[in-house]
Amino acid sequence: MGDPLEIQTVQDRLSRLKELTEFTENCKNQLNDMFKTLGWSMDYKQEAMEQCPYDPDHRVPVRSIEKHKAACRLRKMGYSAEEQAEMYDHSICYENSSVRTFTMDKSTQHQVILQARSAAPLMRMEGVFWQGQYSGQPVDVPQNHKRAVCDLTVADRLALYDHVVSQRKEAASSSNEDLYVDLVSKLQKDDEQNEPKTHLELMAEMRDYKRRRQSYRAKNVHITKKSYTEVIREVINVHSDELARQWREDEDESTRSEHSSHRRRLNERRSASSESHNSHSKRHRSRERSQDRESKKKKRKKERDSRSPSDHHHERKKKKKKKKEEREKEK
Repeated sequence: MGDPLEIQTVQDRLSRLKELTEFTENCKNQLNDMFKTLGWSMDYKQEAMEQCPYDPDHRVPVRSIEKHKAACRLRKMGYSAEEQAEMYDHSICYENSSVRTFTMDKSTQHQVILQARSAAPLMRMEGVFWQGQYSGQPVDVPQNHKRAVCDLTVADRLALYDHVVSQRKEAASSSNEDLYVDLVSKLQKDDEQNEPKTHLELMAEMRDYKRRRQSYRAKNVHITKKSYTEVIREVINVHSDELARQWREDEDESTRSEHSSHRRRLNERRSASSESHNSHSKRHRSRERSQDRESKKKKRKKERDSRSPSDHHHERKKKKKKKKEEREKEK
């Protein structure tokens, strides 16, 4: 016979196990019902995972490992999430262009700085960077302007700039053979067909442009050397002058129309007054003439009445004599 306590514990364990199995079966049934309603399958294949090279605790899916590596590397270098959000990939701007890009890593950056430091003078000299102004320890390549100013000195940044410019010149000199190809026929064909110019044609035009005399190229230096603010100010002044001129013309036209309407009114008034004055004067003149005629008639009548019949007879004889004398002269 066994111990009753042990028998009791075994029974308790069996009952507890039964409850757990029933609970798991119930959960499985609920999950199966849920998958059926959603149309999902229980046969799930786990995606392949890969370990992050910058943090061994990170296991990331293969499809997003590159993005995670870039973000994890910046995080290890000390860049915050805000700084990472402000960064963007410059390579997108040069995908469909022939511009050559340069990638700088930590070792190349340190070698460039060391070469510039070895070529610099040992002692401090005016106008030249000396060796003490260059950084001696390798520094991570800065990913934004703030880190470039903080981690690199002015001499370091100038050395890196000179290195990139020299690399660009070497690349341009290696591709200069393409500029000496006879492109006259090709240019003529392109002009006829109105096709866009190729990179070689644009470089040939730039070469011809640089060969021109300075007096021919830069006659408008007073325009090209102006800042954006000065150019915009001039444009605004030109537009304001044009608007002022149009406003003056509109004002002149309105004043002219007012003067012309005022003159018309004055002329109408003058014509009306002159007509009335002329009619009045005509009436007055006709009255005076009629009065003069009547007065003359009255005078003649008085003279006739005052004369005697002998005088009339004597006058008639004189008139007859005059007529006879005139007739004889005519003969």
